[in-house]
Amino acid sequence: MQKSKLFYVEDDATLAFLTIDYLEQFYDITHFSDGAEAIKNFHKADFDLCILDVMLPKKDGFEIAQEIRNVNAEIPILFLSAKSLKEDRIKGLKLGADDFLVKPFSLEELSLKIEVFLKRSQKIPLIPNKTYQIGSFDFFPNDYCLLRNKEKISLTERESALLKLFLDNKNEVLKREKILTSLWGDDDYFMGRSLDVFISRLRKIFKEEENIRIENIPRIGFKLVIE
Repeated sequence: MQKSKLFYVEDDATLAFLTIDYLEQFYDITHFSDGAEAIKNFHKADFDLCILDVMLPKKDGFEIAQEIRNVNAEIPILFLSAKSLKEDRIKGLKLGADDFLVKPFSLEELSLKIEVFLKRSQKIPLIPNKTYQIGSFDFFPNDYCLLRNKEKISLTERESALLKLFLDNKNEVLKREKILTSLWGDDDYFMGRSLDVFISRLRKIFKEEENIRIENIPRIGFKLVIE
């Protein structure tokens, strides 16, 4: 069976050696220690998952993630960082990251997270051949995008899953816990903050649609209202 291909960017030589030594028994890993060199080579292979250190020479992990998301809205991105600041986590999520591991971390935990995200990214499409009409947009859940005339807005896999969940339950109150467990399988605090980021992005996308809004239902959850 062919191994999944990992795009790994880390400038700490010792950590990179230990991580590669552990993970290469399961995956095919391509490693870069320089951010600019890494993004230059991203397009040369068909990678399945990205592991990005945040603090890197020439281009940091956030810049790399932004460039990756500009061309690929689907590939899972996992950030590694020596920082535990909430602001860094939120910034990473806004760029479309799937998770954020703070150093030092266990290699077993990293491997488990990689496996979870690989399985999610390779799952059966949400709804085969089905599209949704939402305001002036056509929503393509399988392709993680919205189209309006010639404008295309790319979504991450979770943003797409969230929008689909809203559309399947439009004009109905969705409990926060149900949304979290549907998207992440968990409803802890960090996942809740992630949800708020995704809700905010969807609101910005539909802000010019007069008949569409995502309402906060205090202490309960959210409701997608389509009039």
